[in-house]
Amino acid sequence: MDVQPAQAPLLRTTWPIFATELAAALDMCGEAQLKEQVERLRIVEVCSCEDEFCQSFYTAPKPRRPYGDGHRNVCLDAPWPGYLILNVVNDDVVYVEVLYRSSLC
Repeated sequence: MDVQPAQAPLLRTTWPIFATELAAALDMCGEAQLKEQVERLRIVEVCSCEDEFCQSFYTAPKPRRPYGDGHRNVCLDAPWPGYLILNVVNDDVVYVEVLYRSSLC
């Protein structure tokens, strides 16, 4: 899936259970500003790595270079035995790493 950001499907309508889990994880770690973004996050492009354990996706266009200044990773306690890591640039979620989770569908 690779679409224009404004036309990309909303996370909350595509994977509502995951969106709820993400919001709860952000709430638990005190990331209120990022939690507010969950309702409007869009699935712009899914990761193309083809690793069976990866279900990561971009919520903004994939960068051509490293994110650079203003980038930080937010490691969350995943409600499954795996990893949930957000890539945030200037306080906007741009990539969601979902590793070792059962299917998002």
